[in-house]
Amino acid sequence: MIKAVILLLAACAFAAAPFFSPFDGFDPNLYPVPQDDPPVQPAGYAFAIWGPIYLGLIAHAGFGLWKRRNDPVWDGLRLPLTLSLVIGAPWLMVANQNPPAATAMIWAMLLSALWAFFKTSNTQDRWLLQLPVAVYAGWLSAASFVSIGLMLAGYGVVSEDIAALIALALAVVFAFVVQDRTHRAPEYGATVVWALVAVMVANWGGSTPILALAGVGIVALVFSWGRQS
Repeated sequence: MIKAVILLLAACAFAAAPFFSPFDGFDPNLYPVPQDDPPVQPAGYAFAIWGPIYLGLIAHAGFGLWKRRNDPVWDGLRLPLTLSLVIGAPWLMVANQNPPAATAMIWAMLLSALWAFFKTSNTQDRWLLQLPVAVYAGWLSAASFVSIGLMLAGYGVVSEDIAALIALALAVVFAFVVQDRTHRAPEYGATVVWALVAVMVANWGGSTPILALAGVGIVALVFSWGRQS
């Protein structure tokens, strides 16, 4: 019971964060090498997915408290999901000031979200138990590697295009492995595809290798959906 209550409070705090710390992307000037239009970053429309993510997580936590407060399947993922949301609640505030710290935080959010995701099941309450967590973990998977790409270019380790190629390649491999292990949840891969399409849109008419790599990632993830577990 208490874990269900805490998860709902954490989900509400997480969803309320944008009202207290508006965020339009990392400030380009917070990096030693300003990131004014980084090719690793998806087109702006892609971030609208946060609306459904916030609502989905609140619905997940609310239904779990209302109807599944003592269910062992639901209870099994409450601790890692709460951890992810507690870390995520102040993330926007940190991201507005300190990209390296925000990058570390988003990876902590991702790893705990994946921990929760692997504990979900599609045998009951699929749309409220598994779907919100899968979409949340999928978007964090893409966003975490975008942060890596921004750090690589923003701190002058490699050029912006090379940073984008490294981050996208790692993101595709990472997401494919996760999707390949969770055929029951194509929503995870579909969310990463959403991000990859937005990267292609942002780079349309620009870097051909980035467009090609994003396209390969989309094909790989779609292919993985159809494989037998």
